[in-house]
Amino acid sequence: MLAVDPGRVRCGVAVVTEEGKALYQAIVSPDGLLEEVRRLKAQFSPRVILVGKGTGSAPLIEALEKVAEETPIVVMEEAYTSEAARRLFVQENPARGWQKLLPRALRTPDRPYDDYAARILAERWWQHRR
Repeated sequence: MLAVDPGRVRCGVAVVTEEGKALYQAIVSPDGLLEEVRRLKAQFSPRVILVGKGTGSAPLIEALEKVAEETPIVVMEEAYTSEAARRLFVQENPARGWQKLLPRALRTPDRPYDDYAARILAERWWQHRR
């Protein structure tokens, strides 16, 4: 599955297996998203393109329909994905420097984590399908 977390400033993308393994994840600009989706479709042949129904998603979904060809597009609510993505980011990226002194719940990611939000969307979709 190819998951997209849309945004006005940046978009998260992730390719996730049914078992929940992330094969690829990245953050791209909205201007580069369609080309990235084309490239990932060619490389991974996803069965579904999952798009979060959030900020700026309507025009993005319309544009993705032209790129998707036969691959179905599924639009999914993305409530609380940012919070879950932050927790996953902190869990998978060890603290450095003074942040080692903080509990995980108080750590602040040192980079945007929209790619993790795309992973969360995919994981939720797979869980819902089971």
